[in-house]
Amino acid sequence: MPRYEFRCRTCGDTFELSRPMAASSAPADCPSGHSDTVKLLSTVAVGGSAAASAPTPRSGGGGGGGCCGGGCCG
Repeated sequence: MPRYEFRCRTCGDTFELSRPMAASSAPADCPSGHSDTVKLLSTVAVGGSAAASAPTPRSGGGGGGGCCGGGCCG
């Protein structure tokens, strides 16, 4: 079940709630009981690392970059 992050405008606390996607925009009371809250935009955490999925440059000429794509420049 997705977790959504909220911030209370009354006390300033941030908190998370697990709820179905269908209820993602439903109002949420803060743990202190205040009802003036706003849902925050959260980043999504995905396993792995950027370095592991990033393409690696190839040596020895070939594709990509430069003014002419690396194929016609001498």
